[in-house]
Amino acid sequence: MNRLALAVLPALAPLLFACTTVGPDYKVPEHAAVRAPEANGPLLGTQDAAVSVAPVPDDWWRLYDDPKLNRLVQEALTANTSLRVAAANLRRAVAVYHEVEAENLPQAAFSAKAERAQVAGESFLIKEKIPVFSLGDFGFSVSYLVDFFGKLARADEAALASAEASQAALDMARVGVVAQTVRAYVQGCAATHELEVAEHQLALQERGAEIAGKLVAAGRGQPADLLRARSQAETLRAALPRFKAEKEGAAYRLAVMLGKPPAALAEDAFACEEEPRLRQALPVGDGAALLKRRPDVRQAERELAAATARIGVATADLYPSIRLGASAGLSGLMGDLGTGPTARWGIGPLVTWNLPTNGVRPRIHAMEAGADAALAQFDGVVLKALQETQGALSEYTRELERNQSLRVARDDAREAAHQHRQLYRAGRTPYLSSLDADRTLAASEAALAASDSQVALDQINLFLALGGGWQNSPQVARRDGAGHADGHD
Repeated sequence: MNRLALAVLPALAPLLFACTTVGPDYKVPEHAAVRAPEANGPLLGTQDAAVSVAPVPDDWWRLYDDPKLNRLVQEALTANTSLRVAAANLRRAVAVYHEVEAENLPQAAFSAKAERAQVAGESFLIKEKIPVFSLGDFGFSVSYLVDFFGKLARADEAALASAEASQAALDMARVGVVAQTVRAYVQGCAATHELEVAEHQLALQERGAEIAGKLVAAGRGQPADLLRARSQAETLRAALPRFKAEKEGAAYRLAVMLGKPPAALAEDAFACEEEPRLRQALPVGDGAALLKRRPDVRQAERELAAATARIGVATADLYPSIRLGASAGLSGLMGDLGTGPTARWGIGPLVTWNLPTNGVRPRIHAMEAGADAALAQFDGVVLKALQETQGALSEYTRELERNQSLRVARDDAREAAHQHRQLYRAGRTPYLSSLDADRTLAASEAALAASDSQVALDQINLFLALGGGWQNSPQVARRDGAGHADGHD
């Protein structure tokens, strides 16, 4: 052993025995928005009788007790193109994780080379031309990177967190697909309902116009009354194409959610007469359950974990890289391969240490800034989740109040129209009074039908904000078989 080796070994010895993992250990900061008591308490507005603090069920769409809807959702979860994209992204992230994980294993390589070559004589300080030879080189090597400073551990940690973030993105895609599928189905049901209401009101108005025509023919009515009745009938008829277009558009959207061309969806696959209704108070849970359930919150938390781990990966570049290796092989003339003079072998450590003048420290600062940005993004996602849920909850409960008032108004208008129609037929009131009552009823029926549709859509928006519907998707399997802890536990 030469003097240089003897001088270097004492300096490296402490490093060989000081195995550590550099960089910050990940945990959600105490000042993160997800830890705020207000974020984990009861949601505002849960005192309304229309909602409950019961846990949100995994398959929330089954609360409608609609077998056709259940079948459509399951078909969408199987065939939707957005889910196929998210699933492919997850497979790619898991493959990257396993690639990084493989760096912890010994690396082996085999090489074989045979060539007819002429070597330059001057490279051996020989002035004569060296004859052409048949040369061969066969060898096998194995090496193992000793992770003294945790670079591989941090890289593994970052890759796993990124894979789990992709899993959360897939879960978020499932939530969106379920909500959009249910929304398209409900919009088709609502359009059918509103179309039936409009057709019923049109039939009533046409009967009124027929009566007005008979009264005019008998000399008991005014021609102006007949014209008004016909005008009202045509006004009601003009609303029918809009509802038909909404029904057809909902069918087309539903077909795409199922991964089919619009023409491939049979009409009986989605036909329904009215919006599906909940038979119980809508369960919303509390803030703590919401933040654990929302996939976008989990995705942001995992991205923060990955960004934190990358600080350790960059920090490890400040320290030496130590690789243990061994190699053996044969090198020389093809005719002599296998003889003693052609055998070669070697064993020992390889230590490389790049001085921190190559941009390592700026790279560490960049990773730290990336972690700060990931924390800000995490806080923003948490606040947005709470805002979306509170807003959807408020819209739902207020629309229910409006719906109840419209229902009372519709019932009163129906009774008033019935009484005016009887009085007009008996000749006790002018036709204009009956026509005005019918107009009021038509407007009340249309407003109530539109409100019924909005209530159903508000329910879906609230379920979407609550973030349920992904729990049955497969999860990323860790090497140690354990899942990561929730970021705010």
